[in-house]
Amino acid sequence: MVRNIVVLGGNSHPALVESVCNILALPPCNRILTKFSSGESRCEIKDSVRGKDVYIIQTGFGGNGSRLNDHFMDLCIMISACKTGSARRVTAVLPLFPYSRQPDLPYKKSGAPLYNKPASTDNGGRKDYTFESVPVTPGPGVPRSTGFANGDVPDLSNRFSRATLTNGNGSPVKQNGDYFGNGVNGGHRSTGSYTTHDYENSTHAYAFEAKPGYKQWVAQAGTLVANLLTCAGADHVITMDLHDPQVQGFFDVPVDNLYGRPLLKRYIQTYIRNYKDAVIISPDAGGAKRATAIADSLGVEFALIHKERRPTKITDRQNASMMLVGNVADRVCILIDDLLDTGNTITRAAKLLKKEGATTIYAMVTHGVFSGDAISRVKASAIDKIIVTNSVPQDEHKQALGDRLEVLDISPIFAEAIRRVHHGESISVLFNYD
Repeated sequence: MVRNIVVLGGNSHPALVESVCNILALPPCNRILTKFSSGESRCEIKDSVRGKDVYIIQTGFGGNGSRLNDHFMDLCIMISACKTGSARRVTAVLPLFPYSRQPDLPYKKSGAPLYNKPASTDNGGRKDYTFESVPVTPGPGVPRSTGFANGDVPDLSNRFSRATLTNGNGSPVKQNGDYFGNGVNGGHRSTGSYTTHDYENSTHAYAFEAKPGYKQWVAQAGTLVANLLTCAGADHVITMDLHDPQVQGFFDVPVDNLYGRPLLKRYIQTYIRNYKDAVIISPDAGGAKRATAIADSLGVEFALIHKERRPTKITDRQNASMMLVGNVADRVCILIDDLLDTGNTITRAAKLLKKEGATTIYAMVTHGVFSGDAISRVKASAIDKIIVTNSVPQDEHKQALGDRLEVLDISPIFAEAIRRVHHGESISVLFNYD
């Protein structure tokens, strides 16, 4: 039994909280976490946390996203309540870190995001994407960006030139012996003032449309989430398989990113026959490092599915915009990824593998969110078996997919991490998967 430690659970994953407490031989902290009739969260810690080491378990899952923000706000309130109750240290345990995909924007190599052009009539109203975004440094021969001086906004400069300044009695203001703003349309002298209200109500007003050279700013909530947790009072964060590892740099407090690879590797060695002849496959280039780590530790071959976005011709080794790099004919294929959200990427990858002659397809992911129509998409896919962890509740998904879904328990990993952090021991052993 671990002393001077309190494990506090939120409402997002009660089963995981109970399992972690059973391993640590601790009762979960008695608390009240409900909502008022107005929708505001109510949190009351019934047990004393003064001078104790508090670990709050709350995963970033809300059932198809319906309550994810509520769970995160409950976490911040619980952290603040424990700090107010004089807790020695408060650690936020987030098996699935919320908003971890927000920094994942479609950037091109030069750092500019993809630009979404307005729908045009040339191609039947279909939206096109282009990489033309932020222009380079201005110079000779370099196209200028959109601006008033370049004449890119038609009719606006003429309207501004016809504007007339008036004094207090409504008469136009003279400047250098002439009325300010006259002499544009054939010597026409404007006698009334022109305001932005008139421009907005004008039927000839030009509706602004983004052009190449205009950068559309996208809010990145990853930094905001880190600041909220830190400002609420979190002294430490423990999570698993961050979609974007750079999220750790958003924090000013220590962040431990645990790995789910040991569980996946152990499953492959135990339940997949002749796994030495199988092929480990990453469904996209972003997860290549994760998949190669498991492939190297098992001593098996590795293949990669590359998302080709250029307008190339579809060949036999290409399914829509996805290309396979490697040989999978008459082989068992194991897809490795960190997150299954809508399931579009991994099901398309399975379709391509089946087309290339794969015999059996396993999909192994750490976080099985299954949002939107992911369940129906997986049912209709070529995936024979899906292996996920219980970083999010999987009861409903298990009922929908039946024996096709296998759930691995991560509570021993988090329980050992909590025990080691509490006693000041190293948790490097939890990072090893060899």
